[in-house]
Amino acid sequence: MTSMSGLKPKHFLWRMEGRAAVVQLDRPERKNPLTFDSYAELRDTFRALVYAEDVDAVVFLPNGGNFCSGGDVHDIIGPLVEMDMKGLLAFTRMTGDLVKAMLGCGKPIISAVDGVAVGAGAIIAMASDIRLATPEAKTAFLFTRVGLAGCDMGACAILPRIIGQGRAAELLYTGRVMTAEEGDRWGFYNRLVDAPALEAETLDLAARIASGPTFAHGITKTQLNQEWSMSIEQAIEAEAQAQAICMQTKDFERAYRAFVEKKQPVFEGN
Repeated sequence: MTSMSGLKPKHFLWRMEGRAAVVQLDRPERKNPLTFDSYAELRDTFRALVYAEDVDAVVFLPNGGNFCSGGDVHDIIGPLVEMDMKGLLAFTRMTGDLVKAMLGCGKPIISAVDGVAVGAGAIIAMASDIRLATPEAKTAFLFTRVGLAGCDMGACAILPRIIGQGRAAELLYTGRVMTAEEGDRWGFYNRLVDAPALEAETLDLAARIASGPTFAHGITKTQLNQEWSMSIEQAIEAEAQAQAICMQTKDFERAYRAFVEKKQPVFEGN
C-alpha cells in the first residue's frame, strides 16, 4: 500500500480534504481542457489509487466556473489529424484507459459539475459513481460535432445504463447539450446544488462516504461494475461471496458492537 497525500501532479491540481482526494483540472481560462499529458497523468493516478491507503474517496471539482471542455482543440485535435492509424489507436486506448482506471480504482468518485462539461469532461462525470451539478451545468457528448462517433471512452456502454437507451442515443447522435434540469430528471445527476454550495456539499458527501466501511465500499464499487455483464443468478452468487468476505472484516464487528451498545459505529476500513 502507498500514500498519495503528498502527490504533486504536473498537469492538474490535487489536494487532500481529510481522506478525500480532490482533483481539479487547472486551465480555467480555457474552461479546463484535457491534453495528452493530463490524460496520461490522470490515468496513472487512478491506477495508483488502487493501492492508496490514505484515500477513501475522490472528488472532481470544477475550476473557474467550469468542469472540463474536453480534449484541447490545439493540443489534441490538431495533432490527431496528422497521426497514422497506429498513433490514433494508441491515443483512443489511452483515453479509454482513464475510464477503466476510474472504474477500477476501488474508491467512490464524486463529480461536481458546474458550467461546461463536454466531450471527455462529460465522460469523466459519466464514469464517476455520483454526480452533483449546479443549475448552470451544460453537459454534452459532442463527439459527432467534430465528425466522430458517439461511442467514445465507453459512452455507448455506460450512458444508457444511467439515463436509458433512447435518451443516450439522442445525446450521442446529436451531440446536443443536456441541460442540468434534464440531467437531474433523467438520473444523470443525483441532485442539483446552487453554485455557491456545490463544493461544500460535495466534500461533505465525500467525507460521509469516507467515514463509512471503506473496504466494503470498494466491494460495492467492484460489484456495481462487474455485474453489468452477469446474469441475475451470477450476480446473486457474486454478492453472496462478496458479503461473506465483508462479514469477516472488523468493521462488520464494530457495527454490531456499536448497535448493541447503542452507539454510532466508527469504521476503520478493515
